[in-house]
Amino acid sequence: MDVHYRSTAYVWFDTEYSDLDFDRARLLQVAAILTDADLQRLHPPEQDVKLYVRLPDDVPVSPWVEDNLKDVLRICRSELAEPVAEVEQHLLNWLDRFVTLPGGEDKRRPILAGNSVHADWWLARRYLPRFLARLHYRHLDVTALKLQWQDWRGGAAFDKDNAELMRSYFPGALVGADSGRHDAHYDVQASIAELNYYRHTLLAR
Repeated sequence: MDVHYRSTAYVWFDTEYSDLDFDRARLLQVAAILTDADLQRLHPPEQDVKLYVRLPDDVPVSPWVEDNLKDVLRICRSELAEPVAEVEQHLLNWLDRFVTLPGGEDKRRPILAGNSVHADWWLARRYLPRFLARLHYRHLDVTALKLQWQDWRGGAAFDKDNAELMRSYFPGALVGADSGRHDAHYDVQASIAELNYYRHTLLAR
């Protein structure tokens, strides 16, 4: 008999990367937030993960990234960024601090969650394999609900640029005047808010 477990935690995860071609892409930024299945934080907001991966000056980036991620690139090419091995170790330490996994129960590993999270999973498999090994094989992809909301219900897209809307569906969101799209920490918070939006609309009983 298959025992049903409520998910131990959702690991909300988002990345920014150097090239839209994944065969060439290098990680630039990683952000992560832990929530329970009710989308409540499992740690204080100041413990959100927001890390930058060092990118050597001679590594090329795509024109789109050059145009849209100027601030991220500036940090990644400075001493504020860290080698990818150190970034991964930060993620592992963070998981150990906030998630207690019952011994031997692989089915209760935390669930990787986000928007189009297969892309982030692909990069994590390449650059952060030890982090990914701590997580469940299942993923929670908000994009699946987005497609159903738009295709089945004809609903308007969730406005991720609306900070007030984000906070209404994710009260713990840290969104400042300088926050914006194409920042992994902003986007990971927007994914949590968007899932909660669909829970109140598409999935409402």
